[in-house]
Amino acid sequence: MTPIRLLVVDDQTAVRDALAVMLDLDPDITVVGTAADGEDAVAAVDEHSPQVVLMDLNMPVMGGVEATKLLHATHPDLRVVVLTTFEDDESILAALHAGARGYLTKDADRATIIQAVRSAHAGHSVLDPAVQSRLLTLASRTPAPEPDTTVPLTAREREILDLIGQGLRNSEIARQLYITEATVKTHINNLFAKADLHSRADAVRLALTLAAGSPPNH
Repeated sequence: MTPIRLLVVDDQTAVRDALAVMLDLDPDITVVGTAADGEDAVAAVDEHSPQVVLMDLNMPVMGGVEATKLLHATHPDLRVVVLTTFEDDESILAALHAGARGYLTKDADRATIIQAVRSAHAGHSVLDPAVQSRLLTLASRTPAPEPDTTVPLTAREREILDLIGQGLRNSEIARQLYITEATVKTHINNLFAKADLHSRADAVRLALTLAAGSPPNH
């Protein structure tokens, strides 16, 4: 398998260099470049054509959220995984809304970061357990809107949505439902299109909203 081309973005030189060396040791990853801020990251993406970007948030010149939003607009196939010290609601939601496919805190160990890079490259969303817990808490605090009955979810789509809400990954959903992962992805793509979802976090919030007492759509 061709190694995943990774760009590491962090304004702290020691952290940036350590991450680059550590991740480049993995046979599935090749670190093609580093950047010290969001503006450098945008230029580095054009220069090095990475497939995944590991992005810090709080940086000078251009922060990680702004850079992620710009990269998502100009390079829609590029996967961005946030790696930051911040796990507050505002930072998490801003990054996910900007188009990040993953969100990890810097407490994550090497194996977790590597798995996040692999998963993002494969098209999956990756959330740090603490981040996912905060999203679930936020969703539970948010007044549940009336379900949009103009969005007809099939029984299978609703079933998959419920499992996403429980935090299951695509491979785990496939095993539980005895279907292929490709079939799961097809249902998720249809679900996201119907319900105008833009991230795994949006799906979790919808699942919790529907589970709060709304009947499933068929």
